Amino acid sequence: MTVIPQKRPTRESKINRKKILRLLGIAVVLFCLAPVLWQLLTSFKVNEDIAAVPTVYVPTRYTFNHYIELFTRRPFWRYILNSAFVSITSTAVALAIGAPAAYALARLRPWGGKVILAGVLIVTLFPGILLFLGLLEIIQALRLGNNYLALIIPYTAINLPLTILVLRSFFQQLPKDLEDSARVDGYNTFQMLWEILLPMTIPALVTTGILTFIFAWNEFIFALTFMTREELKTIPVGAAQLGGASVFEIPYGPLAAATVLGTLPLVLLVLFFQRKIVQGLTAGAVKG
Repeated sequence: MTVIPQKRPTRESKINRKKILRLLGIAVVLFCLAPVLWQLLTSFKVNEDIAAVPTVYVPTRYTFNHYIELFTRRPFWRYILNSAFVSITSTAVALAIGAPAAYALARLRPWGGKVILAGVLIVTLFPGILLFLGLLEIIQALRLGNNYLALIIPYTAINLPLTILVLRSFFQQLPKDLEDSARVDGYNTFQMLWEILLPMTIPALVTTGILTFIFAWNEFIFALTFMTREELKTIPVGAAQLGGASVFEIPYGPLAAATVLGTLPLVLLVLFFQRKIVQGLTAGAVKG
């Protein structure tokens, strides 16, 4: 009986696999970034290159007129400020309410906690768009139309279940010895949460906050319906309502410029907090 020796992978085959995986990764990244790159290039193209046939992929002539047109024809700075105010406020409120609620469900175990947790999970899976008609009736009854609260309250309510679920999983994994030591030192529940536990969950707070901020920044249906005054519109609504010189003209250049300006704050936010995001995702994956 003879034993056939197995061939071990050579060094060249390992290098080839690494090259293939690297090229595949680069191709995936380029595929994902292609729409962003296309909008960026279109925002700097002259109108002749935008309408040219065949398509001009890489322009040779550049212009800033599309960006200038955004701020001269429409109050785009106002749109940016409105989106920033609504997104930041709703994110802060969601974290301020969600963090204590998540700690209570994770550690204090209130009466009916499992039922509350099941309800939070069901609400998380419920599509927000199905709440539109009900919210519209509430906004009309409370006369909150053309008011920032008409967006802040729904955004906070929609994002609150996700915030509670994510932070609860982090609070569950913290060692209980910290809480016992804090109680021995005389800390009450609020002091222990504020001074000890929350600083340890900063990556989770940042990750959850960015998800909440992105949703509020990009939301369109509620902002379109609840805000009709020009000075209260957000970036998605303002960009969607950009018009050309006539009803037959589609302003591709200003639309691309509005897309770039609307995406840029999100990109900068993610880049600035990228370490915290990676820490939060890694810790969540390990703890999960």
